[in-house]
Amino acid sequence: MRNKISERWLAAGICAGLVALVWFVFGQTIRFPFLNFDDPEYVYEVPEINSGLSWHNIAWAFTHWPATNWFPLKNISLMLDFQFFGFNPGAFHLTNVILHAATAVLLFLALWRMTGRIWLCAFVAAAFAIHPLRAESVVWIEERKDVLSGLFFVLTLAAYLHYTRKPSLVGYVTVSTLFAAGLLSKPMLVTTPFILLLLDYWPLDRGQRSEVTDQRSQVSGQWSMVRGLVLEKIPLFVLSIVVAIPTAGGIAPAHSAADQLPFLTRIGNAFVSYLVYVWQMIWPTNLGVFYPYPQNRLPIWQPVVAAAILVAVTVAVFALRRSRPYLLVGWLWYLAMLLPVIGIIQVNLQAHADRYTYLPQIGLYLMIAWGVADLSANWRYRTQTVGVAAIVAIAVLAVTARMQAAYWRDSETLWTHTIAVTKENYFAHASLADLLMRRGRMPEAIAHSEEALRIRPGDADGQNNLGLALLQTGDARRAVARLEKALAIDPGHMNAEVNLAWVLATAPDDSTRNGARAVQLAEDVARRAGHPNAIVLRTLAAAYAETGRFSDAIDAAQDAVAIAKATGNDGLAMDLERNIAAYRLNQPIRSGP
Repeated sequence: MRNKISERWLAAGICAGLVALVWFVFGQTIRFPFLNFDDPEYVYEVPEINSGLSWHNIAWAFTHWPATNWFPLKNISLMLDFQFFGFNPGAFHLTNVILHAATAVLLFLALWRMTGRIWLCAFVAAAFAIHPLRAESVVWIEERKDVLSGLFFVLTLAAYLHYTRKPSLVGYVTVSTLFAAGLLSKPMLVTTPFILLLLDYWPLDRGQRSEVTDQRSQVSGQWSMVRGLVLEKIPLFVLSIVVAIPTAGGIAPAHSAADQLPFLTRIGNAFVSYLVYVWQMIWPTNLGVFYPYPQNRLPIWQPVVAAAILVAVTVAVFALRRSRPYLLVGWLWYLAMLLPVIGIIQVNLQAHADRYTYLPQIGLYLMIAWGVADLSANWRYRTQTVGVAAIVAIAVLAVTARMQAAYWRDSETLWTHTIAVTKENYFAHASLADLLMRRGRMPEAIAHSEEALRIRPGDADGQNNLGLALLQTGDARRAVARLEKALAIDPGHMNAEVNLAWVLATAPDDSTRNGARAVQLAEDVARRAGHPNAIVLRTLAAAYAETGRFSDAIDAAQDAVAIAKATGNDGLAMDLERNIAAYRLNQPIRSGP
């Protein structure tokens, strides 16, 4: 009894230590702002999110699909933050930190209850909690889906453990409900039923405890046992399929034809990415927010060698499955959980992303922790040596992760750092150009836009940014040429459509204006945007005014005012009020630089 009490106190101390580690690394983020990457269009500029919790907004969270941002519970959690904290980014960051700390603690407790190896589980949870690769998932507000889905994932594991020890319908429903919540936070969890099958093998060892027997054939008995465990997971696999359908429906139209990569290119990149993530786990340096595909594609030898290594490791861990089952479980955990985002189905434009390692690398940590424990079993000073090594490793990871998290302190630092640690990163240059343009630093914005286009001439974002920067300098003709080129590359590029519509509706030069086309472009964006946007509505109003539809212009501008005020953009609201005053006098808008 005394040993159990002392072990519980030790576990409580480990939990407190995990929380302290997470706070040491990520506590700084409560002073960080929103970023100019995805935070505007998916967080604070979305009226259904920034207006807080309501029945309308909750219904929107579940029904606005197909869409690339169909993460219902993630969006509802952001609504809650807006409901209580308004537009305070520090509160959003704090929520992410709390969710991540809770996930780390629950991961430790779940693994400890499964294996009984308290120190090994503590190492796995600590490595998960403060590895530098976690920075993107925890610090980026838009990645709320990672930390929220992670919490539901470990709760699913804990509920499943309880179910395996005391099977009941209530227990199974609890597992299913938590798993469904995880899927609705981020559909990347679709492989969770397979992870549960792996845990059945080790450490739960459910096959050995199965009551299924067959006197005629041991092999037949084993097959019956496996079949029973698989059948047990069928409802969970069905949940995965049901959630995957709307998700896939949103991915397909997310990229233009110019951004689509050939299937063999995606396969090759997937093989290489599996090894890149392993290397980043071992040597987490030069981490950035975006890793572009090589412009000349990968040399053929890289995917071939990567595939050979993956096959060799898989064969090796399978051969060692009886003596070291944790190797097979950890490796298949890693491969399976990464599969939905490894790039075979093109989700985004990056070659790989730090955030995708959030849960998959837990499998690798299991392999390392139990593998070192086995290898050091006969060492003379095993406890002291391994203990000191683990402490040093965690300390180094914590300091490195704290430094990595600091790069996210503002958008300019983040993009500048990403440009410094990656090669030929057109996306980072274009994103930094967008930021500099918003800050009025036009020469720098133009330079970064031109650099992005040097690297990737066919980049619609780069053409759009350069066009907008030129527009700010008063060079409307060159701006229109760049915006037209962006739309020639990607006819559905909404930013380019809005910017071009504004020029065509408001340019001082009569020969540049084209009100009819401005209306067409602005209406197309308003129809496809998914939610009302103040800038889009302002542009649409200007286009209506240019064609003499002043009543429609007033209506659109008034809607834009309401959104601008709701999002705290008082400057835009005042500008729109002046526009409305002009529309009431039947005067269209004319814009300068």
